[in-house]
Amino acid sequence: MKRLTALINLALLITVIAAVVSCAVNPVTGKRQIMLMSEADEVQQGLAYDPQVISTFGEYKDDEILSFLQSRTNEMGLISHRPKLQYHIKILDSPVVNAFAVPGGFIYLTRGILAQLNNEAELVGVIGHEMGHVTARHSVSQMSKQQLGQLLLIGGMIASEKFAQYAEVAMQGMQLLFLKFSRDDERQADALGVEYSSKIGYDAHKMADFFRVLQKMNMSESEGGVPTFLSTHPDPGDRYNSVNQTATEWQSKLTGTASWKVNADNYLQMIDGIVYGEDPRQGYVEGTTFYHPELKFRFTYPAGWQYQNQPTQVNMAPQDGKALLVFTLSGQKTLQAAADSTIAQLGLTLQSRRSITVNGLPAITTTSQQVLQDQNTGAKAVNMVLSYFIQLDNYFYVFHGVSTEADFAAYLNPLESTMKTFARLTDQSKINVKPNKLLVRRVQRAGTLADAFAYYGVKQEMRDELALLNDMELTDKVQVGKLIKIVGQ
Repeated sequence: MKRLTALINLALLITVIAAVVSCAVNPVTGKRQIMLMSEADEVQQGLAYDPQVISTFGEYKDDEILSFLQSRTNEMGLISHRPKLQYHIKILDSPVVNAFAVPGGFIYLTRGILAQLNNEAELVGVIGHEMGHVTARHSVSQMSKQQLGQLLLIGGMIASEKFAQYAEVAMQGMQLLFLKFSRDDERQADALGVEYSSKIGYDAHKMADFFRVLQKMNMSESEGGVPTFLSTHPDPGDRYNSVNQTATEWQSKLTGTASWKVNADNYLQMIDGIVYGEDPRQGYVEGTTFYHPELKFRFTYPAGWQYQNQPTQVNMAPQDGKALLVFTLSGQKTLQAAADSTIAQLGLTLQSRRSITVNGLPAITTTSQQVLQDQNTGAKAVNMVLSYFIQLDNYFYVFHGVSTEADFAAYLNPLESTMKTFARLTDQSKINVKPNKLLVRRVQRAGTLADAFAYYGVKQEMRDELALLNDMELTDKVQVGKLIKIVGQ
């Protein structure tokens, strides 16, 4: 009877899946496909993802650029395969060259990719490519395949007790199967990007040029890893040629267009002055001291420890990975509330608590225990957590030093020593640090790009990087009046 009930449940599950699949039609191809998420659900998911994306990367504020991006996005959205969907575009405060979209019409460009692009046509092509992922519902399709795989696994668990022991491992595998878009998805997004940008009058051949730049970046950064845009957009082969061919085909179809927009000067003048590279105003390191010029604090972490600065927290760890030091900011309104809420949210068991001062600042220090249980084996592990909650002006800063119970004593001193270095930043030379900016200048004398760089005092070690930023070679000839990009303050 138990087995019969299980089989009936499995049959019902398959019936439900079949019913959902039968209603799914891809907006681009018009074909039926697996789709377990409605458009309303997709929009809600995008609304949920958006604050997570912003908190992870930070948002770069530039009203002029954002207004231009949104206007072109709206224009393409109206002629896209999903004209009723509202599209949102934002600039992320990251130097990494990247662009991506999440379900529901949310598109993100980093300031790093804005700096790398050289004309409006390239920009619009990139936006069109990301819009193509949205209109073709690539992300939603991946999620639906993942959900379907999980549903079938659940059905298998119901029908077979023996299969249940492998289900959790299999589900973890399903999470990894659909992390990146397939080559077919990328080709389709390329084609849609060409179509959409061409339909609003831009020369989509420039989109192909940008793929060539990305390939150069891949070669020049072979030691430091693949640029993020390439790692999240796997190259499906010769995209340069295929995009160029598709652009030519669309231009022959759209015979009413007299000329195809590139608008290089307009674009370069628009991005003149944007922050280039890491922004020290978000925090920077000299030696082993972290400075935050806007919030005016500093602290020093142990020599040899790895360091990672994110918009919401700073992570530090020794090379052996046996400890972790996290620095973040509490949203509470009192020091006491910051300590109480953090301990409760992290599920810590408080062992000790003291009110202290750190370099004249009021603080609370706690030692807590964190019990973790392996869901597979049921085995328990115990971490120890040393926390400092420090008030500076109207902000409440938090350090968490974490290590296993066995290793905690060995790392207690470096963890606590770091926390005790937190202090108000008063050194004006550290406070007044400025970020590098992308500067657009006109060539003053005819010659090579290298000559133009020399005229503007570009350092020798920066010239190869800036040549790539301009999508040129140092030996290329430049005429008087041509706009080029350099970096300065």
